[in-house]
Formats: sequence, structure tokens, C-alpha cells
Amino acid sequence: MQEHSAFKPSLRLIDATMLVAGSMIGSGIFIVSADITRNTGSAGWLMAVWLITGFMTLTAALSYGELSAMYPKAGGQYVYLKEAYNPLISFLYGWSFFTVIHTATIAAVGVAFAKFTAYLWPQFSEDHIILDLNFLQISAAQLLSILIIILLTFINTRGVNSGKLIQTTFTLAKLLSLLGLIVFGFYAIKSDVWQTNWTNVDIWNLQKLSPDGSVESYTTLAAFGAIAAAMVGSIFSSDSWHTVTFIAGEIKNPQKNIGLSLALGTIIVTVIYLLTNVMYTGVLSLQEIASADKDRVAVTASHVIFGNAGTTIIAIMIMVSTFGCNNGLILAGARVYYSMAKDGLFFRQVGQLNKNSVPGFALWIQCIVACIWSLSGRYGDLLDMISFVVVVFYMLTIAGIFILRTKRPDAPRPYKAVGYPVLPVLYILMGLAFCLLLIIYKPTYTWPGLIITLTGIPIYFLIRKNRNTGEKLPETFEKQI
Repeated sequence: MQEHSAFKPSLRLIDATMLVAGSMIGSGIFIVSADITRNTGSAGWLMAVWLITGFMTLTAALSYGELSAMYPKAGGQYVYLKEAYNPLISFLYGWSFFTVIHTATIAAVGVAFAKFTAYLWPQFSEDHIILDLNFLQISAAQLLSILIIILLTFINTRGVNSGKLIQTTFTLAKLLSLLGLIVFGFYAIKSDVWQTNWTNVDIWNLQKLSPDGSVESYTTLAAFGAIAAAMVGSIFSSDSWHTVTFIAGEIKNPQKNIGLSLALGTIIVTVIYLLTNVMYTGVLSLQEIASADKDRVAVTASHVIFGNAGTTIIAIMIMVSTFGCNNGLILAGARVYYSMAKDGLFFRQVGQLNKNSVPGFALWIQCIVACIWSLSGRYGDLLDMISFVVVVFYMLTIAGIFILRTKRPDAPRPYKAVGYPVLPVLYILMGLAFCLLLIIYKPTYTWPGLIITLTGIPIYFLIRKNRNTGEKLPETFEKQI
């Protein structure tokens, strides 16, 4: 591998904004409203869950703007955690990011692409088993997912401009198609459905709604747990907005454009998510949303809007959405491992740039792990379990703003967190409440992800021991240890 020493700043504000929006919008908005409706049982609380998630996402994005302006270099959140805390905390983030958070997300989005491809070409169905090894069944959907991941990885090894072209093109396409779905959906709104969902019932009656239409009331404490459980889906659908911070070294005028792209991208997606869910409640009853086949709410809604052509339209939309989403995830994630390698905490080759000035080896390592998750069949469960850890690291990063303002008060801050200190504190409190409620009411969503993260502690000290007894660590890393 021919090594180049620096990234090439070639991404404009529009490219960075499309990376934020494109990485957020995958398949979640087409699916997770079914589970949210089952947990909340009312149109008002369905929208409230998306509003709370949108507020938290935007608040976090505005807070990250300050950190991105202070440290406009590859690695993003990994770098912020290292600067605010210590290498161990940042390594635990990088470790969980590599082992499951990011790579399993790539796998899940890839398989979602394959599943909806099967609507058009049934031979790619997840029920079409290509190879049965007893302990492992490999479906056509999994193989297609792997092929897509490999293809996008290869394209991104050819240089950031190749990935940029795909990202901007596909994100604009899915934003326009989602807006089209919303417009046609509002045109097809049924007055009786809208009246039932929004006026004939108590829209703030929080209750458990079963697919058969039966309801169950919550106790006061259980109601909070239901909201937290419902937010797992909306947080997953709104995640990956921070991927743009990973490629700071390749963005023109990063001190300005990263923060601006975070704000613009998260606002665009939040508005689209809210409008999409309003549209759902205008064409489908709450029971129809809650009982959608395999939770595919958008498919059910599209049948009402477009008739028999609805399935094809949604399948194409989700294929475009997931393809563009995975491109953004693959493009940005490798930069985190690159930064870890530069700190002596990953394979040395991962910290090298190829002749196209991108971390090619890091991209292929990421590809391998994501392909393994595609074969596992357990990526969906792990993504739910890791939501707890994702929010914990968001809280730690935002708390890092307060730490760095104390530790380095004179450091240049071209951009400062909007609403500081109120909004960052509010996010931390909301994130803490979310995590505590998951621990109490959904422990299966917390402990596995936490255990995966904590396994990084002995690995960190093993790497540190080997580096200390072997070659010398980078000077900056030695000082931080």
C-alpha cells in the first residue's frame, strides 16, 4: 500500500450536509413507527416520541459543533473523548464502535436493502436459503448485503470524491422521494381515519396497544419505561448524524462547515420524520400502524396511497435510501479506526492512507467485520442492545464540552455550543433518564451492549503493555497516558 500523509479537503458544505442527512435516513423511518405505536397507543405520544428524539438529536448536533470546530481532524467523537477525558475512554468508544455499533449498523442497513430488493426480485428473499450448514444458514438476502458492502467499500477506497458523488446523489434522491411520499400521503388522507386518530380519542392517553386492537393501561412508572422503550426505535432511526465529524480532515473550512452541516442535516431529517409520521396517522388507523406486516408501516401506507403499485414504489425508495445510507456509514467509519491506529491502539496499517488519500486498509477491515455481522443473523438484536451504549457515549461527549471549557479555557472556539449551558445539560438529563429507564424496564437492551464495551478495558491495557514494552508510542499519546 502506497502511503500518503494527509487527507485531501474536498467536501463542500452541501456534501457534508448530505452525509449527515444520508447517514441518518436508512430503513428506520419506514418501519419503527409500528413498535412506537404499540408502546404508546396514541397519535399524540407517537409524535411526542419523534419530537423528543428530534430535540435530543438537534441539541447534541449543536453541541458537537463546538467540539468539531476545536478539533477539525479525522476521528470525530473518538478525538473529542480523548481530549476531554483520556485514551481509555476514547478507546472504549472506538472498540464498541468497531465491534458492533458501526459495523453491525452497516450490516443491518445492507440486509434491509436486500430484503426490500426481494419485493422486486423474489430470488433475493431472506427465506431463500443458499447454504445450510446446520449451525449457520446463509440466505440470498445476506449474500446481496455482503456484495453491496464490498462494492461500496471498493468505491470508497478509490478516493473521497467517489464516495461523495454517491452520497450526495442518493441522499438528494431519497429526500425528494420522501417528500413525494409525504405530499401524496397528505393528498390521500382519509378524514375518518384522521378524525379517529386525532379527535375522537384522547391523543395523550399513553397505553399499550396490541396488534389485535386490545389496549392495556400503564402504571405511572411503567409509562416512563414505555416511552424509553419506544425511543429505542426513533433513536436508532436518527443515529449516525455525527458521522460527518469523522471526516473533518476532508471537509473544506471544517471549523465552520462541520457545525453548520450538523445543524442543517439534523433539522432536515427531523422535519421529514415528523411529517412522515403525521402522514401515517392520516392514512392508517393506529391499529393498522401497530399491526403492519413485519412492521413495514410505509408499505401498508403506500398501498392506501398508490394502490397495488405501492409495494414497488416503497421498495425502490428503501433501496435508494439504504444504499445511500450505507455509503455514508462506510465512508466515515473507517476514519475512526485510522485515528485509533495513529494513537497506537489499532493495527499500524489502519493508520495509513492509500494512493487515493483515504484509509484503504481501515475500510477493508471494517468491511470484513460488517460482512460477518451480515452472516450472523443477530445484528438487529445487537443494534437494539447497543442503543444504551450509544446514548451513554453521546452524554459523555457533550459533558466533555464543560470539561474542556475548564481544562482549556483559552483554546480557540470558532463556534460555540448553541444554548450553552442549558441545552447541553438538558440533553444529558434526558439521556440519563432514557438510560436509567432502559436499565429498569428493558434490561436486555442495556447489559449486553455494556458488556461488549467493557471487554475493551483488558484489551486496552494489553495493547498499552505491548506498546510500552515494544516500540515507542506517539509522543502525544505518551503524554496523555
